[in-house]
Parts: sequence; structure tokens; C-alpha cells
Amino acid sequence: MVSFQVFEKYQAARTAFVQTVAELAHRPQNIEALQNAGVMSLLRPLLLDTVASIQQSAALALGRLANYSEELAEAVVMNEVLPQLVYSLEKQNRFYKKTAAFVLKAVAKHSPQLAKAVVDAKSLDALVGCLREFEPSVKEAACWALGYIARHTAPLAQAVVDSGAVPLLVLCLQEPELSLKRIAASTMGEICKHSSELAQVVVDQSGVPFLAQLVCHHDSKLKRQVAQCLSQIAKHSVDLAEVVVETEIFTQTKLFSCLKDSDSVVRRNAATAIREVVKHSPELAQLVVNNGGHAAVIDYINKAKGGSRLPGIMTLGYIAAFSPTLATIIITTQGIRPLKDALINEPEDHIKSAAAWSLGQVGRHSPDHAQALAVADVFRRLVEVFQNKNSSFDLKQKAQRALKSVMQKCTYYKALEPLLLTSPPKILKYIVAQFAKILPTNPKARKSFVQSKGLQKIQELKMGGNGDLMQYIEIINKKFPPEIVDYYSPNYAEKLLQKIDTNDDDVKA
Repeated sequence: MVSFQVFEKYQAARTAFVQTVAELAHRPQNIEALQNAGVMSLLRPLLLDTVASIQQSAALALGRLANYSEELAEAVVMNEVLPQLVYSLEKQNRFYKKTAAFVLKAVAKHSPQLAKAVVDAKSLDALVGCLREFEPSVKEAACWALGYIARHTAPLAQAVVDSGAVPLLVLCLQEPELSLKRIAASTMGEICKHSSELAQVVVDQSGVPFLAQLVCHHDSKLKRQVAQCLSQIAKHSVDLAEVVVETEIFTQTKLFSCLKDSDSVVRRNAATAIREVVKHSPELAQLVVNNGGHAAVIDYINKAKGGSRLPGIMTLGYIAAFSPTLATIIITTQGIRPLKDALINEPEDHIKSAAAWSLGQVGRHSPDHAQALAVADVFRRLVEVFQNKNSSFDLKQKAQRALKSVMQKCTYYKALEPLLLTSPPKILKYIVAQFAKILPTNPKARKSFVQSKGLQKIQELKMGGNGDLMQYIEIINKKFPPEIVDYYSPNYAEKLLQKIDTNDDDVKA
């Protein structure tokens, strides 16, 4: 009679081995030792074991190893594990499917090359099949894997779309499980971000209305993903932004309420979604303003700090850029103050650059708009940023452009006079050009110009000026009596001394 005890011991040993390895792989400090022991080649045959629990534990161990580093994920690919996983994915129970999808996600997340290897293993059809499963955890694991594949490149996202995943992702949004809703929204966002064509697929499958319904959900993690997905759809074109707007998330102030959410990521993602809508057209910007969105964004910037401020800052710039009326609304709603604060106090140069750009958009329309910036002491702050040796090239460029565009409209000479005495040459030329426009028609400005030592500064500039600057100086000087111009010239004292010498010579003669 044949004893089956040896088989039972063999099965128990295999079970203990894979369970122990899976547990060890859960701790980063064990990974190197497992790799040196050749654990990959030992786990690979166990994926086809006759015992389902052993298969599952082997897959779990491989997933944890692949999740740890790109190098180990490449080892999983090189050991031809993926075809076995995909084969088993279509055959096994829901527990194994969940684990196999985890392995595919762990490999795909590291790089486009590894994600393509997962696709090349014909995993997409199997993963989409998992989206049809009844078990929510299997759907969730498949969503994760599809999201990590789609995130890298447009061709990979297109492959996910071509596999028929999008309609099923939209269905996942409607499931009761929160975790499934979150990852479905996240995966749709990863697909939409690459191009308008991919975003249009989600629109065509009626995904936007379901996303919009979740904007006011009680779960913050879900709202993060929903707001981000909506922004990824809206960013590509006017038409796609209008699809988002048509869900009435602005007219019912759903998205604006997210700017006051207790979760900082929800607030930032909501601000980003608003930015991606308003940037496209004056009509969309006006719609946001009509529903009080600009005031909500200004309040958001006042309370936010650091990188979270950036989408709000850009939103105000986009709104103000479209028309003088919209820029006036930003001014009257106290929008200059938080922009100025970001320009002065934010440590990151890219945030300062955005603030400088937005201030330029607010002030460039008319003398009244420019004066609003002048009264708020924005000119001096922009000059300081431009002169700061630690400012990045982009920041200096944005500050210079903002100063140029706003100063060309500024007729408030009292704000320009102090800058004439302290600004660097690249900024001085804009100020002198503006005085050449103001002084010929404004007697009060001419008197103030002399009293503020502006005329004296002009004569000093004349000594080393050239090109356009000399033309502006000549225009200014012609509006003052020659004797006043001479009096404020740097060589005036020498001329007087020469006259004394000439008079002495005449007396002697």
C-alpha cells in the first residue's frame, strides 16, 4: 500500500516556503537577502502549483518583490513570470486574480518599458475581464494595474482604451464600494491626461456626469481623485471644458465648496480643475466669475501656502487676462493682495513667477488697472524680485515682462518717480518711456518730476544713454526750460566755473 504521507509533507513544505517568503518580502530589509538566494527562480514554478493557495502565496511574494524596486520588477519580467500570471489570471479563483493583478501593477508602475512588458504579455484582456467580476476587490486590483499601465505614455493609455476598459471603469464609479470608486476615478484620470482624444473616450462613455455627482461626496480621498480627473479632462480643449461645465458643478457651486474642504489635497485639486476650465475662453472665465468662483479662489489663495497656492494664482491670472472687466472684478474683490503676498513671501521661485505673471495680467489693460497695482506697491516688489541675485532666470523674466506690460499703461506718475531713482537699467527704460508719454500733457506731473529729482536722474542717464532711451530723454527735456535742464545736468557746476573764468579774463582785458 502506497503511503501518501510524503506527498502531504511535500505540500506542507511548499506551503510553508511560499508563505514565509511572502512574509519576508513584506519587509524591505529582507529583500536583498532573498534576491541573493535566487528566490525568483524558486517561486516561478510554484505559480503553476496544483494547490491554489500555494499559487496565490507565490504570486503575492513576487508582487511584493517587484513592488520594491525597478531592478526586481525587471527580474520578474526576465524570469518569464508574466505569461504564467496572465494565463492563471483567467483560470483561477478571485483570491488569485486579486494577487495576480497586484503583481502586474507592481511591475508596471516603475517605468514605461516595464508597463509595456506587462501589455506585451497580453495582460490587458485578462485585467478587463477582472473588471467584469462580481468581487469588488478583484475589480479594484485590476483598476490599479490598468491605472499604472496607462499613466506612463499615450500609447499605453491607448492600449488600455482599446482593450475596452473605459465603459467598465465608468460602471465601477457607480459601485457602492468607496475604494473601488476612488481607483476607478484615478485610472480614468491617468487615461485622460495624455490627450484630448483619450479624454474624449471617457466623455463619450458618459463618465463626466458620474464624476460630477461625486464632487460633493463625503469621502475626501474620493473627492481628490474626482477633481483631478475632471481637471485632466478639461485641460485639453474648450469643448472638453464645456462638457465639464455642463454638469453644473459651477452653477451649483459644487466645486467651489471643495476649496474649503478639510483635506488640503481636495482643495488643491479643486483649484486645479477650476484653472483648467477658465484658461480656455472668456466665456468660461465669465461663467466662473458669475457664480462667485473668483471670490472663492481668492479666499483659497489667502489661506493656502506653498505649492497649493499655485493653481489658484494661475486661475486669477487667466481670468484677468481675458478682458478689462474681468481684471477689474479681480481688483475689486481684493485679488491683488494674495498675489502680492505670494510674490514676496513664497520661497519657491516658480510660485513667485506665477504671481508675477498673474499681476501682469491684472494690470496690463488700462491706466486704472495699472494704478491699482501701483497703489498696492506692486511695482517696487517686482523690481526687488528682478534685482535679487538669487532669483531664477524665469522669475526675472516674468517680473520684467509684468513691469513692462503694466508700466506701459501706468499714468500714475507718483508711483513711477521713486522707481526712477532705484531701478536697474533694463527696467529704467520702461519708466523713462512712460514719463515721455505722461509729462508732455501734464503740468502737475512735470513739477513733481523736478521736485522728486526725476529730472536730475534723467540728465545722469543722458550721459551714458543710447538708442531709444536717448529719444525718450530728449522728449522729456524739451518739455522743460533749457536753464532748468542745464541746472540739473551733472556738468552744470563746471559750466558755471568756466563762466567765472571767462568773466575774469574779460575784466583783465
